[in-house]
Amino acid sequence: MITSKNQNIIPPLKGVKGIFFLTILFLFNTVTAQKFTRADTLIGSITPERVWWDVTHYDLKVKVNPSEKTIEGSNTISYKVLKPNDVMQIDLQAPMKIDKILQDGKEITYTSEGNAHFLKLQKKQKRGKENKITIHFSGKPIEAVRPPWDGGFTWAKDSNGKHFIATSNQGIGSSVWWPLKDHPSEEPDNGITIAVTTPKDLMDVSNGRLKKVIENKDSKTWVWEVINPINAYGVDINIGDYVHWGEKYNGEKGILNMDYYVLRENEENAKEQFKQAPKMMEAFEHWFGPYPFYEDGYKLVEVPYLGMEHQSSVTYGNKFQNGYLGRDLSGSGWGLKFDFIIIHESGHEWFANNITNKDVADMWIHEGFTAYSENLFLDYFFGKEASAEYVIGTRDNILNDRPIIGIYNVDHPGSGDMYYKGANILHTLRQLIENDEKWRSILRGLNKEFYHQTVTTKQVEGYISKESGIDLTQFFDQYLRTIMIPKVEYTIDGKNLKFRYVNIIENFDMPVIALVNGKEEWIFPTSEWKTKTFASPMENFQIKKDFYVNSENLE
Repeated sequence: MITSKNQNIIPPLKGVKGIFFLTILFLFNTVTAQKFTRADTLIGSITPERVWWDVTHYDLKVKVNPSEKTIEGSNTISYKVLKPNDVMQIDLQAPMKIDKILQDGKEITYTSEGNAHFLKLQKKQKRGKENKITIHFSGKPIEAVRPPWDGGFTWAKDSNGKHFIATSNQGIGSSVWWPLKDHPSEEPDNGITIAVTTPKDLMDVSNGRLKKVIENKDSKTWVWEVINPINAYGVDINIGDYVHWGEKYNGEKGILNMDYYVLRENEENAKEQFKQAPKMMEAFEHWFGPYPFYEDGYKLVEVPYLGMEHQSSVTYGNKFQNGYLGRDLSGSGWGLKFDFIIIHESGHEWFANNITNKDVADMWIHEGFTAYSENLFLDYFFGKEASAEYVIGTRDNILNDRPIIGIYNVDHPGSGDMYYKGANILHTLRQLIENDEKWRSILRGLNKEFYHQTVTTKQVEGYISKESGIDLTQFFDQYLRTIMIPKVEYTIDGKNLKFRYVNIIENFDMPVIALVNGKEEWIFPTSEWKTKTFASPMENFQIKKDFYVNSENLE
């Protein structure tokens, strides 16, 4: 899931599916020409004040005060010096404020430019050394008006009047509530410790494993630990009157702890609906390889918004029903065979949390592959035909308003088409691979090759081209970097088929399967007219729907 910091409402789409799609997790602005500011560069690029240091660990302590809707705390950042420098950029968004910054017991001065704060370090930073800095912060964080489409804190109450609180901040950035190096290319190598202090009658659920609970006079502190690298937007706080149960899943890497946290009032419904979680794990380990965070466990946590892919702490608000809030976004019927939030947001554990984009311009790596995971879940349990009908059905949600790769170094993602256009690109690509086991090995190989890494689109493209044995340069350029959908124009004269591609980039030559008199036949269109002669006159002809192309009979 992602939202855009410059979010406009997508124009109405055709049909019921289109209307429902407007309410889906993923609204993006449709601005085709945008002016970028210095602030966009500061948050979206590797500035000189960011490039010289690498985060190794965060030690985040937060006290949450529900009645005032305020928080206060500190973040101790452990980092390695990559090259000498004495100015460090830390990100924290207003109205949150920095109270003080300490290194080796001495207070650090800083200057601010919007949400970027430049620390003048007193200690000489030597290449290869590992140092720490502690930032104390406090304030009333931005409240999410329509979570998770916009970011911040959600302050709600359950049916018993108890506080029900959660964070969701992918589009706006983690610095909306805590200070850090807020860029997707940066993940703490050794994870994060999160200590959240709550009112005594509530529980916090955050990422990783619960290490201890500290009993204070009027509160409790819940200490969670993540030992794997973690993307910053995946760090979360979830506070409520939770009940907990769990199970042991016998997975590809051994026993995986799967834990579930829901409001007390929803325990019965959740225990039935969450039976889909181990089924999800079975399907996705088959297609993508072992769950990437066995050491940190897997959690499904109820929240007062729709849900998000927080690493090892997947949040859920789909009202314990199948589909997307009870609706099928594909119109095929297959979307009601699974709980959209359990499947989609958990799929992000492989694509977003294991493999993370270095720049949000490449967010399709998260969203395209994860939207595609929905139909792979169907493929595993209901068969290939069901999965194809589902992903093809989602094409009605595609706008082709702008490319699905965004603009680099300015915190600007591409079109929301990265979801279902992305899924259909991958479904089309599957048709070009020699067999399904080869395709499966590529998907699993991606998660092995880029295990716990941040990557670029070019790296992903290169890996798939190499492993498939196909030069996919034009394929990816066509579908990722333009809004043109290839069209096969054709004419039929008895046994002769004349055909070519239009609406393509130079040298695009993807072969497609045509159904000729009910039989599958490969044809190889290019921008030039070609003729193919068949054994008998063509009574019917069409391009197989698994290929994301258009076609037109010119006769």
